[in-house]
Amino acid sequence: MRFLLLYATQRGQAKAIAEEISEKAVAYGFSADLHCISESHKYDLKTETAPLVVVVSTTGDGDLPDTARKFVKAIQDKTLPGDFFAHLWYGLLGLGDSEYTYFCNGGKIIDKRFQELGAQRFYDTGHADDCVGLELVVEPWINGLWAALAKHFLLSKGKEGMNGTLTMASNASRRTDPVTPELLHIESQVGLLRLDDSRRKDAEVLEQSAVDRGQSNTLVADFEPSLARSIPPLSQASLNIPALPPEYLQVHLEESFGQEESQAPVTSVDPIFHVPISKAVQLTMNDAIKTTLLIELDISKTDFSYQPGDAFNVICPNSDSEVQHLLQRLQLTDRREHCVILNIKADTKKKGATLPQHIPEKCSLQFLLTWCLEIRAVPKKAFLRALVDHTGDGAEKRRLQELCSRQGAADYNRFVRDSRACLSDLLLAFPSCQPPLSLLLEHLPKLQPRPYSCASSSLFHPGKLHFIFNIVEFGSDTTAVALRKGVCTGWLATLVESVLQPNTHASRADGEKALAPEISISPRATNFFHLPNDPSVPIIMVGPGTGIAPFIGFLQHREKLQEHHPDGHFGAMWLFFGCRHKDRDYLFREELRHFLKCGILTHLKVSFSRDAPVGEEEAPAKYVQDSIQRHSKQVARVLLQENGHVYVCGDAKNMAKDVNDVLVEIISKEVGVEKLEAMKTLATLKEEKRYLQDIW
Repeated sequence: MRFLLLYATQRGQAKAIAEEISEKAVAYGFSADLHCISESHKYDLKTETAPLVVVVSTTGDGDLPDTARKFVKAIQDKTLPGDFFAHLWYGLLGLGDSEYTYFCNGGKIIDKRFQELGAQRFYDTGHADDCVGLELVVEPWINGLWAALAKHFLLSKGKEGMNGTLTMASNASRRTDPVTPELLHIESQVGLLRLDDSRRKDAEVLEQSAVDRGQSNTLVADFEPSLARSIPPLSQASLNIPALPPEYLQVHLEESFGQEESQAPVTSVDPIFHVPISKAVQLTMNDAIKTTLLIELDISKTDFSYQPGDAFNVICPNSDSEVQHLLQRLQLTDRREHCVILNIKADTKKKGATLPQHIPEKCSLQFLLTWCLEIRAVPKKAFLRALVDHTGDGAEKRRLQELCSRQGAADYNRFVRDSRACLSDLLLAFPSCQPPLSLLLEHLPKLQPRPYSCASSSLFHPGKLHFIFNIVEFGSDTTAVALRKGVCTGWLATLVESVLQPNTHASRADGEKALAPEISISPRATNFFHLPNDPSVPIIMVGPGTGIAPFIGFLQHREKLQEHHPDGHFGAMWLFFGCRHKDRDYLFREELRHFLKCGILTHLKVSFSRDAPVGEEEAPAKYVQDSIQRHSKQVARVLLQENGHVYVCGDAKNMAKDVNDVLVEIISKEVGVEKLEAMKTLATLKEEKRYLQDIW
């Protein structure tokens, strides 16, 4: 019994989940016809009679994955009749992160359009949240899928000739409503018991207590749990661990004999531009908690163009020292210049196995680990499961089994997911683990480019593009080494060390000009974070820290527009900016004073979260949301009476949520309506593209 399985992925999550569904399907008597949603030549929904299962991720603040853009454009054709997909039955699993405003929006867009075109659900839509752990929804959704498929086949074709596997749906078939994952999770577990022993690999049961490992209960109880060590009850529990993912890649390392290797990063959907860094400035004082840099790129010799508010991608490599450490740990240092030859294993049990598209042909091992693989990626449970079979020590093997098991979900979240552990951390924590290179290529996702907001206007800086960033630093629970730097920000900081200027307006004399290092950038899909088409519309900008970046572009652009149209009517511009200390990390202080003095910026409201009030003055607003609250009447007037726009840029987890809550409060108070009504008003502003967010 065949079903069509499509995935729309950005970073590989949706693909990995779709592959898991495809592999598990066999045990339940189903056959998955698996394709990326972009491979439209391999399937045809207009004539598809089998049920459809779709796994869709979301990128950015609610954008579709790049792989789904063409598909969605096609189904959003307004000339399509309302019964275009009336023959289609589908189940959809959306992946997202509730820290962002448009949670699971990629899946919701496709789900909604399917409904509009007459498609019917055979299984309720699932929305998995990466904020709390995708597996909390993904695992029960997949477990319930089999009974939903079985019910669909029973209802559509009758019981004649159906495989015994379908008995699990006998109760479900009496219902006519779409089946919920919760109910079907129970039914599928009943169905599992009816499968013969050869199909029980999905839930290997391991019974191995702490005593088996030669440790007394008393000793274990004294331990604190960590990535490498557990305590009771988990250390004594029977475990349900996932089935071993089938291996599918064969890797050969061949001496390259001096062949010239292309150093261009791997291919991208978007065009790639190689541009020199023409300037780098440190915007913060040396005693600031975070170091913020501004980088200027010379784009004058390219046809790269941008608007204020746009974002672009920086294509970055992994840290050279981390790559060398990984090569050393895998005992491959002496073969780092060897050419990597990949083939699909002839005897693989992986359905539809294909070579990873993000690995170019005949690149060196060093290049592959530097430019192609996200070696900092948080390992998925399937990867941990695969590592078990390449670990010699019994206690280490047991701990890896715990971390990928159903019983060890809390430990996985705490010590792997939330701690952002990566492959290097695992190899350090489990010294006897010696995975083959093929396993890394099967499980590590593509090294993603990093997005940055444009912090300039091309009218103000012709042929130049500015962006700013904090040098990200975070600790590791498993290493004693110094703070780990962000993949891209650490690389950029090292790259500009020799040309970095302090925060002054003086430029280097021509004779002192350092050689400009070059980086690769690519444009990002068009977004809506742009100035209103009508310059008379008032705008409110909220951007603490590096969230100020797009607003510097807005202000520069407005200054040039006002120069070109001195008699034009320009709306008020409010900026709510926040930082820790007035004298350490007040970004663009002089520029903002200039815009205020010239009348470009109408209102500048700055909050300092770590500065104490001076003398008798009233306690200042601590955060941007406090500052907005203090100007609630003006903010309400701009948004509700003057048709204004509000833009929020920066941290999604705390700031953007707090600003949203304050705006709801302000609308509720100033208009005199209930909170729910105020939330609806704000939702309308979002729909009208008058409340825009660029958050991360």
